[in-house]
Amino acid sequence: MENCEQLIKNSFPQINEDIYSYVESILTVSKDDFESPEEIYEALGEVLLEVADSGTTEDDVRNICNEIWELLGMHSNTVRNGIRTLSAPVQMSSFLEPAEATDVSSIWMNTRDDTLRGVDSKKLQKAEAKLQQKQEKRQNEVVKPPPTLGQECQASAAQVISKKESRLESKGQVSRNQDVRIENFDVAFGEKVLIKGATISLAYGRRYGFVGQNGLGKTTLLKMIANKQLKIPPGVTVLHVEQEVIGDETLAIESVLEADVVRCTLLAEEKRLTSLNTPEAATQLTEVYAQLSAIEADKAPAIAGVILAGLGFAPEGQKQATKTFSGGWRMRIALARALFAKPDLLLLDEPTNMLDLKAIIWLENYLQTWHSTILVVSHDRHFLDEVATDILHLHSQIIDQYKGNYENFVKTRTERMKNQQREWDSQQQFRQHTQEFIDKFRYNKKRASLVQSRIKMLERLPELQEPDKDIEVVLRFPEVISLSPPVLQLDELVFGYRPDKIVLNKVNLSAASDSRICVVGENGAGKTTLLKLVLGELSPLKGFVHTHRGIRFGYFSQHHVDQLTLDLTPVGFLQQRFPGVTVEEYRRHLGRFGVSGDLALQSIASLSGGQKSRVAFTAMCYPGPNFLVLDEPTNHLDVETIEALSVALENYNGGVILVSHDERLIRNVCKELWICGNGQVKRLDGGFEEYREAVEKELECVVYK
Repeated sequence: MENCEQLIKNSFPQINEDIYSYVESILTVSKDDFESPEEIYEALGEVLLEVADSGTTEDDVRNICNEIWELLGMHSNTVRNGIRTLSAPVQMSSFLEPAEATDVSSIWMNTRDDTLRGVDSKKLQKAEAKLQQKQEKRQNEVVKPPPTLGQECQASAAQVISKKESRLESKGQVSRNQDVRIENFDVAFGEKVLIKGATISLAYGRRYGFVGQNGLGKTTLLKMIANKQLKIPPGVTVLHVEQEVIGDETLAIESVLEADVVRCTLLAEEKRLTSLNTPEAATQLTEVYAQLSAIEADKAPAIAGVILAGLGFAPEGQKQATKTFSGGWRMRIALARALFAKPDLLLLDEPTNMLDLKAIIWLENYLQTWHSTILVVSHDRHFLDEVATDILHLHSQIIDQYKGNYENFVKTRTERMKNQQREWDSQQQFRQHTQEFIDKFRYNKKRASLVQSRIKMLERLPELQEPDKDIEVVLRFPEVISLSPPVLQLDELVFGYRPDKIVLNKVNLSAASDSRICVVGENGAGKTTLLKLVLGELSPLKGFVHTHRGIRFGYFSQHHVDQLTLDLTPVGFLQQRFPGVTVEEYRRHLGRFGVSGDLALQSIASLSGGQKSRVAFTAMCYPGPNFLVLDEPTNHLDVETIEALSVALENYNGGVILVSHDERLIRNVCKELWICGNGQVKRLDGGFEEYREAVEKELECVVYK
């Protein structure tokens, strides 16, 4: 390797130590795998061209690779049909350690004299000592992790090498371990232990759905991984979409492009070198252009535009300053930045909460083509079925892993729980039968030996734990008397917050006492405005809203937490809102929505998001409404509670109008869709499947890659 080192450094005087270490590692690790000079060029040619002088051509580099081939001595071996034939015989015993050679009988040695090995044992030991020293030196080197979003990064040849490595990796020539395995870890919040002795394995390229009831520690675990509080392999980039981007003068598309810090640094360097206008700057500028070409920087604006368009940003919206967007839209920009940056491990916490159905459908398709690893917390069952390849289930302070999507997880876990229950029941029955025998004949001398053997049998029997039973979530809406038609009718309704800015124009719709209607459309299309017009909270500029005189609306706002008094208990909150009945009556109403026991006496501030939602449901249903208007009721609810809500709405005998982005809930409950868009609200009789097909056709122009 000394001759190769001299050749490389003489031929490429600008090569730095980082790049040379990379070249040396390829030659050392893959030496025996090279079968021609051309393979050496395929492995190293592009890297060497990056550090070559401007006058060096591709043919020059090929010639240098030929010289490396000669110096490595690989030309003396010939390859036929994929089998290398050695130019001289090799004594196989020479590969044994000296001690092994004298102590081990082998078919390679039993007729050979020790002097015929052809290897000087002292030289062999010296070579091994040198190899061991080199390996220890490499192990002691400090590996710096790549920069994450928000950190400044200096462009260097090493970054270009990482791009080359990714190309070589696709050819199987370079392997970089990007799997994540976190073993035997605990997670606690204050004095409360959330997770104990858990181990998770995240294989590169898999998409993991992280599920479990609210308040068990899913979000806390994501934050700990993002903050490197849990040990992550060095070199694995991690990105957690948690906070919205800062609102300033930066354009939305520029904010996304800034997520690629390498590209931004190279562009800044290009601008600086261009202003210098010197021969040295021109040489460096050529290198910068090569690096920009290597990372395909020219394609970045188009890719960023596709991602923003998929998440609902119109072309003109992409060129607006981030400060002009609301918090929900700035969260979409944060998600777009993460999708554009493509980290090795992407952490998503309820990404569908901020999106409308059209954007969710686009995101499902986009993530299905994702090449690195995803860990996503979501309570949207359909989203998990479409995106997840594996499921992590958090329960009882442990995490279980399952292959397949959420539907497969439910089937597998249900069957596993049944088997565990059968095994436990069988053992309990056996223990009881054996104990009865022991108790019956304990003092019988004739059967003393049998009793003793049964006692020892029980002692040796493994102690099985009774399987944890899932807490069944049940929601029950009150029984109401149906109203005679017409119940609700909108005639030529026109509304705008200003006369010159119409939001809804000439809306003509109606609902019956048992209607199941879902209002869909992009964010900002007027869905919440339509609900408030139905409730009478807003007055139309023109037209009429006719309601049955006996109608009693129950309204669940997407900002329902703001309507709760957080320093009160659920019982105290109901006492304040609806005074005059006993505590037992309040607790009975709370129990209909799963707020029972100690939960009813805790402060609302200490409850999880899903538990607060249940308190809000209780307050909404306390007066006995016969028509429910629900605006994003699934936010903050876990999968089990959403399933319970679906069943409760199906069993409810009043009318329902809801705005939701949960596809499974819509399919299970709603039989009619009202589509908001372009100032219109149109009824769709074909159901959700027809709506999804229409959205898919609209998104066909978006490239999912």
